[in-house]
Amino acid sequence: MKATSVTDIFSKMNDPRVEGRTEHKLTDIIAITLASVLCGAESWNEIEMFGQAKEDWFRTFLELPGGIPSHDTFNRFFALLDPASFENCFREWAGSFSELADGQIISVDGKTLRGAKGAGSRSYVHMVSAWVGENSTLLGQLKVDEKSNEITAIPKLLDALMIKGALITIDAMGCQKDIARSIVDGGGNYILAVKGNQESLLDDIQASFRMMPPAEKVETLDFGHGRIETRRCSIITDLGLMEDAESWQSLSTVVRVNSERYIKSTGEVQTSTRFYISSLKADADTFMRAIRHHWSIENGLHWALDVSFHEDDQRKRAGNAAQNFSIVNRIALTALKQDKLVKLGIKSKRLNAGWNHNYLRALLKF
Repeated sequence: MKATSVTDIFSKMNDPRVEGRTEHKLTDIIAITLASVLCGAESWNEIEMFGQAKEDWFRTFLELPGGIPSHDTFNRFFALLDPASFENCFREWAGSFSELADGQIISVDGKTLRGAKGAGSRSYVHMVSAWVGENSTLLGQLKVDEKSNEITAIPKLLDALMIKGALITIDAMGCQKDIARSIVDGGGNYILAVKGNQESLLDDIQASFRMMPPAEKVETLDFGHGRIETRRCSIITDLGLMEDAESWQSLSTVVRVNSERYIKSTGEVQTSTRFYISSLKADADTFMRAIRHHWSIENGLHWALDVSFHEDDQRKRAGNAAQNFSIVNRIALTALKQDKLVKLGIKSKRLNAGWNHNYLRALLKF
């Protein structure tokens, strides 16, 4: 599927400014912001500086009736912009890269914007994201004001996505009956991590593995980064010892993953055991791969936003600015991840975008 120009998509948004009192076009502001962030800008001042340095180039495809906006204008615009409308446009644009296939794994997880805590605020801004690691596509995100509010945000985010045929993986925060039900009702399957927040469920799973032989198990061995890691995945499909199994929509399998990591330099051995519930009927190898795949959201999305875009260091606190700038960062990251023109890392691609106008325009289909 051919990706759509960001200016075509985002021109559909309602302009939050007073009609008749604006000298800069909405699409011009968004195009300059996205191009600037792609090339390394992290503040409103840097976006203004980038726009001024590239004004002649921007005029080859933007109207710029009022010239390059000031940093205050960028700040006010994104503070006023409706983040739900911005997010909807982002979701439409991201969806233009690819269509979900049956069995595609969608990882759902939250990330806190630690720099976006204003004076007097009691909490940070927290974003819940849906990520397809296989093709490095962020499908959508939703803001919550507290990490605990992920429980109510996840169903809303999933409702906004087409999840039919997809496999949804979520950490223990999302291990809730309503979330399991919403996934199945949407035509998907779930793998939910189980920890102490579902104590009776965890007790039943542990009892099942103590009292019953696994229906199937698989083992993998990984070498690299100075360590040797052994993973064993076991599944049980007989839910006879699960007292509350019927209340979890379409629950069919419980999963245990044992990991043993040997650190070569110190001789230290680290072990862990994790448990999961799932509506999926599959073999142990499928569960092993899906559970490992879930953590691609940490490396492919959260880590990249912190390391490459320095998201945790950013201090945008006016109105909706923090949430909207997080969407800008994710648009830029998605464009870079989807790029097949050059085989470079994220940092080098951003440098190349700043040096090469043709490459920059190709990234966002300007």
